[in-house]
Amino acid sequence: MQKRVPVIDKHGNPLMPTLASRARRMVRDGKAVGKFNKLGIYYIQLIDDPSGTEKQNISAGLDPGKYYSGIGLVSKNFTLFTAHLFLPFETVKKRIEQRRMMRRARRGRRINRKVEFSKRAHRQCRFSNRRQKKVVPSIKSNRLLEISVISELTKIYPISSIVYEYVKAKTVKVVGCSFSPVQVGQKWAIEQLSKIAPVVTKFGWQTSNLRKHLGLPKQKLNKKEAIPATHAVDGLVLAATQFIDYLPFENSGGRGHCWVGEVTITDAPFFVIRRPPISRRQLHLMLPSKGGNRRKYGGTITRHQGIRKGDFVEGIKARIKYQGWCSGDTARQISISDANWKRIGQFTASQVRLLRRATRLICTQETDFTVAA
Repeated sequence: MQKRVPVIDKHGNPLMPTLASRARRMVRDGKAVGKFNKLGIYYIQLIDDPSGTEKQNISAGLDPGKYYSGIGLVSKNFTLFTAHLFLPFETVKKRIEQRRMMRRARRGRRINRKVEFSKRAHRQCRFSNRRQKKVVPSIKSNRLLEISVISELTKIYPISSIVYEYVKAKTVKVVGCSFSPVQVGQKWAIEQLSKIAPVVTKFGWQTSNLRKHLGLPKQKLNKKEAIPATHAVDGLVLAATQFIDYLPFENSGGRGHCWVGEVTITDAPFFVIRRPPISRRQLHLMLPSKGGNRRKYGGTITRHQGIRKGDFVEGIKARIKYQGWCSGDTARQISISDANWKRIGQFTASQVRLLRRATRLICTQETDFTVAA
């Protein structure tokens, strides 16, 4: 079965996807222009007004996690998109711990311990930060990545609803109250997603039942493996719940539950998405260097004009072309890394060519999601 290509009109409004063969003909005949979005998805933009604007329901499913998430995009007759997200939980957690340590070290150096305690320059207690409903930075960064991917999809697909897998997490008891950082984060995420499209929540057992009914495979042994059967399949199943559900019935013959509705699962593109691990620019390193001069650390600016960290570039070495993401630089060379941020090599700056500007996302299309997998 042929895959579908997203279509937007000349004003940028998403229309129903079309066949890949028809999209090629429209580009060839000058009726449309082919483009790529920030996720690396190819779509076409019409030059003239479309012949029709009728839209069918397209549902997006989001299976949020702590380290990995799955996203699926489904219509009644086609599977349009699947993705496996590597979440930045561990990276943000380590950076927050490092920031706390650096802050305490600076305060410790500031205090003059030669004076009595009452006259020392201690930081005064300004307010109690234990009663606020803030989203933990590590969890918020996870939810922001998911929201950014959904936002990019809504620009090229007419998404009618978002299905979110609701998690019931254990609460943590604090003085005077009890809360769960996971539930606070997911409540905030649902509020943000509601601004994009109507949000429907489902529980994990509902996802499991429909996945078994549709006969889709599930990989539970190694959940960090970037394959459709780990997390993307759950995002796909969540989206499918808008077209088929297990509902109660009652008639003269008795009562019970049965599957109502119909959905067709087809082959679809499968993407692996992650954040580039670029360090933020630091004005102060952990320890001051001799003489008071601090070396530059972090940031996206390189010493070579036109190239920034995170840009997708092409480098030539020994007449062989390599493509990857700019991950660093020296006085004369630029480092290029692959999607896993492992360095391919260092290339002379004059032999590096910019292909695509940084989007704060690393998106690679892997083996397609197949029904028979």
